[in-house]
Amino acid sequence: MPASTRHHRALAVLVYCLGILAAVPALPGPAAAQQPAARPPAPPGAATAPAGQPSAEASEEPGRPSAPPALPSPTQAAVPPPKPPITVQVAPENTPAPRYRIQVRNDGSRPIATTVRQELPPGTSATSITDGGRPSHNGGNAGTEVTWNLRLPARSTTTLRTELTAPPGEPLTAPACAFATGGERPYDCATATWQSEPAPAAAEPEPPVWQQPAALLTGLGGLAALAVGGWWTWQRRRRPAQLPPPHQGGRGTVYPRPAAPTTPTRRRRPSTWLLVPVAAVVLAGTVGTATWTATRKAAAVDTDSHPTSGAWIGTGAAGAIGEPLREAAFEFTVYRVSCQPASGAHTCAATVGVHNLTPEQQSWHGPLQRAYLADGDFVSTDEQETRRANQGRDVFAKPLAGGSRMVLPLVFTVHGQQPPTQLELRSGVFSAGVRVDVP
Repeated sequence: MPASTRHHRALAVLVYCLGILAAVPALPGPAAAQQPAARPPAPPGAATAPAGQPSAEASEEPGRPSAPPALPSPTQAAVPPPKPPITVQVAPENTPAPRYRIQVRNDGSRPIATTVRQELPPGTSATSITDGGRPSHNGGNAGTEVTWNLRLPARSTTTLRTELTAPPGEPLTAPACAFATGGERPYDCATATWQSEPAPAAAEPEPPVWQQPAALLTGLGGLAALAVGGWWTWQRRRRPAQLPPPHQGGRGTVYPRPAAPTTPTRRRRPSTWLLVPVAAVVLAGTVGTATWTATRKAAAVDTDSHPTSGAWIGTGAAGAIGEPLREAAFEFTVYRVSCQPASGAHTCAATVGVHNLTPEQQSWHGPLQRAYLADGDFVSTDEQETRRANQGRDVFAKPLAGGSRMVLPLVFTVHGQQPPTQLELRSGVFSAGVRVDVP
C-alpha cells in the first residue's frame, strides 16, 4: 500500500474517533433518562401553580418564556344579530305612475307602536297616500318623505301604498324603514325601484359602408388581392412559348441527337412599384382600425367614477340612497339620511343596512365610515353619538357573522354650515368601499 494512502486512512480514523468522543458527553445517562432532574425544595408558604399554568418561579425569570396553556382556547364565532320584531317589505307596482306597496309585519307576541318613513326620490312628490300617512320633512326639506304612525297588533301585517309624480321613463328608488316611536333606531328597512314599461326600441339605421372600418379594410384587402392576381396572370400570358431548336442539316436521323443546352428562364416576380402601394394600403387600414377602436374604448372610460379600484381590494361602487352597493365583503344600503343643524354644525343620522355576503365573520371600524363635504373634507362617525343612537351598544366592537344582516344608525357630526354631500362606507382598510350621494 502506498504511503500516501496509509496516511489518509489513519487521518480519517483519527477524525472519526474524535467525533465520537465529542458526542459522548451530550448523551443522557441511564439514570437521567429514567428520572427527571431533582428540583430544589420550594420554600414554605410558596403557592403551587395549578396544572396547565406556568409557575410563579418561571414567570419571575425574565429571560425564560412562559409555558403554553394545556389546551388552546378556541376562537369564538360571531353570533348573528337577532331578528327584529318588525320587518318591512317594499315592492313596486306595475302602473303607469310610480306606485309602491309597503308591508309592515309584527312577528312579536304583543302590540308595537312604530313610525314608518318612506324616502322620496329627489324631484318627486306624493300624490296618493293610504292609511293616514302624511308628507313630512327630512332635514329641513319639505316633502322629502312620507310618515305613518302605526300601532301594529301582535302577529299582524299592515299594507301601505304610495303613488308619486315623476318624469316618465326614469327608474325611481324609494326605500322605507320602520323606526321605534320617537327615535332614530330602525327595526328594519327595505327598498324597491319602480321602472316604467320599456317602449319598443326603434331599429337604428346601419351606418354607410364608408363609415364601417371593418368593411373598408376588407374591401381594400380584396381589391389589393385582385390587383396582384390580375397582374400576375397578365404577365404569365405575355411570356412567349419556347419552341424546340431545329435539327441541323434539315433532315432527321434514326438516332436522335442530344438536345442542345437551353438557357434557364428567370422566374418573374411582382414588381416593387406594385407591392409597395398594396402593402402601404393594408398597413394604413390596419392602423386606422386599431386607432379608431382604441379611441372609442378610451372615450367610454368614466374618469369621474369614485372610488377607483386601482390600489384597493374589490371594485368600488357609487349610487344613490336606497340602492344596494356591493364592495369587497359587505353590501351597504343607505336608506335614509337626516341632518339637523345645531350651533354651527350638522348632526346627520344615516340609516344603513350592512349585509355580510361572505361565509366568514368580518370586522369593520367606525373611523373608516366617512361623510364628505362639498370641498372634499370629511369626518368619521361620531362614536359617542352613534353609541347613544344604538342604545349604548358599540356596533363596531364585534365582527359581523357570515351571511348576516343588520340595520343601524350611524351618526356624523359635521362642522360648518353645509351638510355632507356623500357618504363613504367600507368593510376594511384596503377595501374599495362604496359612495352614496346625499341629496
